[in-house]
Amino acid sequence: MTPGINAAIKAGIFHKIHEYEHDPASAGYGNEAAEKMAVDPARVFKTLVVSVDGKALAVGIVPVTGMLSMKLIAKAAGGKKATMADPQEVQRRTGYVMGGVSPLGQKSRLKTLIDASAEAFETIYVSAGRRGLEIELSPADLVQLTNGQLAPLQQE
Repeated sequence: MTPGINAAIKAGIFHKIHEYEHDPASAGYGNEAAEKMAVDPARVFKTLVVSVDGKALAVGIVPVTGMLSMKLIAKAAGGKKATMADPQEVQRRTGYVMGGVSPLGQKSRLKTLIDASAEAFETIYVSAGRRGLEIELSPADLVQLTNGQLAPLQQE
């Protein structure tokens, strides 16, 4: 059990847990997840933490097939500029290690933005809080559980 899974259980939402053998040599955690679970990679979303205007942290959730646009996430978060957050600060604030950051059950609730492409699917997959562990849930439940908002976040 992880804090992310516990958050889904506590909220009483429908979800499924998917576990696979994580290969430590794998560089792309999200693509590895899609491949090992035999799922359309457009349904597997990665959780990225950014620093907005050098002040606040925000979470961007985008498909593993895409790239997070720093311009779009900064705008959606109400800022001017975004950069990838320091990995140690990410771990301190979320309680999760890189490659296993879940948008659910974070130590400090961060502003969460979910790429609008998630709405095209009945369910999507996000990290459940550990490398090799994914949680499948509806985009609407993800929005509700994270107090997030949908926005276009991918680079063209």
